[in-house]
Amino acid sequence: MRHVSQAAARGIAIRAQGLDSSRPATVGPAALRREITRMGVLQLDSVNVFERSHYLPLLARLGPYERSALDRLLRHDQGRGLGEYTEYIAHEATVVPVADWPLWAWHREASMRDGFRQWGEENRRLLDEVRAEFAGRGPTRVRDLEHPDNVSTGGGWWNRNDVHWAANWLFRKGELVVVGRQRFERRFGLADQVLPDRALEELPREEAIHELVRRASLAYGIATLEDLADYPRLKPATARPALERLVADGQLEQVSVEGWDKPAYLAARTKVPRSVTAAALLSPFDPLVWFRPRGERLFGFHYRISIYTPKEKREHGYYVLPVLVDDQIVGRIDLKSDRKAGVLRVQHAHVEPTQVTRSRELAGRVAPLLHEAAAWQGLSEVSLTGPGTWVADLARVI
Repeated sequence: MRHVSQAAARGIAIRAQGLDSSRPATVGPAALRREITRMGVLQLDSVNVFERSHYLPLLARLGPYERSALDRLLRHDQGRGLGEYTEYIAHEATVVPVADWPLWAWHREASMRDGFRQWGEENRRLLDEVRAEFAGRGPTRVRDLEHPDNVSTGGGWWNRNDVHWAANWLFRKGELVVVGRQRFERRFGLADQVLPDRALEELPREEAIHELVRRASLAYGIATLEDLADYPRLKPATARPALERLVADGQLEQVSVEGWDKPAYLAARTKVPRSVTAAALLSPFDPLVWFRPRGERLFGFHYRISIYTPKEKREHGYYVLPVLVDDQIVGRIDLKSDRKAGVLRVQHAHVEPTQVTRSRELAGRVAPLLHEAAAWQGLSEVSLTGPGTWVADLARVI
């Protein structure tokens, strides 16, 4: 069994994610498609204190780009019909190509178990009524349905009426498909009305899981069974037969990695980079860091997103972005786009304890990223407004 050093594993992982690639001179639809394909899925999240998460992995890989170009590609406030992409629970809520819809047929069937199936049986009439309204109206938001039970219940996004839950049930089952978004609310259409015929085909469960694990292995470059299973949110026991088949077919090679207590699997024909050159602000939901145990194994980086942590218990801020420089995660920065004042506010900035001696040097690498992010957001300046171990060195170069 080949042995891979910790540094080599980091380089393989970063290169597999395209984070050390040279930036294109201009970013058009082809570049956006390429990076979405490389990642496999693009996770969505509604928090926009800095910027909504799905924009950030593309910024990290491509540099500043026109967000409206991604909106057009995803049909977010741009166009009415189904385009190349839709959404499904393919990691969490994620953008996926329409062509991948058959890959998730097994998941849609699996979701119809226990309480979810029972809810459907108990609300069959409501489901029929909601389904019929979508059939008559075409793609629309749930809020725009005219069903008499579609009334506000108050209490925030978690307190929705039964019409909302009926639409969600039909989406999980695959009868409704996301046809873009309007003001970040999903627009749904009936699958048999909006999907092309080839997308209505169903891939057998074993074949679909094999393909999902294969794609995860390419996206990660080097990974444990648990890593590969998490990418499409499988249980390790479910992913194991696909992994064993990929090894038997020569598409994966089992290796050992320095410091890892479990076997790792290297994608065939993967070249170990001598070094990687990278600098990026990462979304909390970037594939490089979204599986927290992998982040600790690869980078020694213990990370929990703070948006669900009570304010008095937050150590590093609210919307905390890991900072990648070359083959290390060197710090974490909490950003807020103050659009009214035209300022990108650095609310916390912390250098990792292992990188303290490089703090000033690293600040010089990160300051351009902050100015770039501000300009990308249409903001005129960067302001250090909060505490942290990195603030003094960043202030010297900002």
